[in-house]
Amino acid sequence: MSKEIRKVALVTGAARGIGLATAKRFLGDSWRVALLDIDEATLDRTCAALPSSDAIVAIHCDVADADGVARALAIVGEKFGRLDALVNNAGIAIFKPILDVTYDDWSRVLAVNLTGPFLCAQAAVPLMRDSGGGAIVNITSISGLRASTLRTAYGTSKAGLAHLTQQQAVELAALGIRVNAVAPGPVDTAMAKAVHTPEIRAAYHDAIPLNRYGLEQELAEAIFFLCSDRASYITGQTLAVDGGFEATGIGLPALREDGRNS
Repeated sequence: MSKEIRKVALVTGAARGIGLATAKRFLGDSWRVALLDIDEATLDRTCAALPSSDAIVAIHCDVADADGVARALAIVGEKFGRLDALVNNAGIAIFKPILDVTYDDWSRVLAVNLTGPFLCAQAAVPLMRDSGGGAIVNITSISGLRASTLRTAYGTSKAGLAHLTQQQAVELAALGIRVNAVAPGPVDTAMAKAVHTPEIRAAYHDAIPLNRYGLEQELAEAIFFLCSDRASYITGQTLAVDGGFEATGIGLPALREDGRNS
């Protein structure tokens, strides 16, 4: 009887947050996982705490560094011999008024959030193609679908990533590679808990039909689905995982109040 093939995923920005939740979701379904992050110390601690050490590899890399990305994919090939899914989750945010955004701010955000997924996909495709195809999921943001204050660089980078997703989907379909995006709304990450005041959280809750932040595990489920064979006819799409935030116009709190009073 032939040996069962264990699929392989590469998750960037995997030391914490949505990336780590996604890596755990793959591991829970018996995938092997390469966890990549720029924060080497946190990545090493994260991987040391994970079970099945033979099923993981930690890769220290800046996704905006083309040479580093090439080395990272070489490590994946040497360790696992195949690649079935790439999750471009690594990203940064610099929130400033538009007139305060420096050239360095702009350049770094675009380098990590847009150039990084381009470089990672370009380096991953040959290994994925030789493995028989697979899936790429780019993590965009609701900020790439609707404008807000302080997000000139961040929102623009994520909007560009949504379009890059479509470009990749069209060109890579012939290689058996599907490409989709997940656009998170507000998510209850450690960073959100640290920087969102009670007033900010209340304002978000008011604007979200489901009236709460998303969970990292909920994002991971959507990402895993798009990487799985269950999504075999889905490509070129952006899935907003946001509790209805992107779909909502003004007046939701008043409508809720009317509903309670009717």
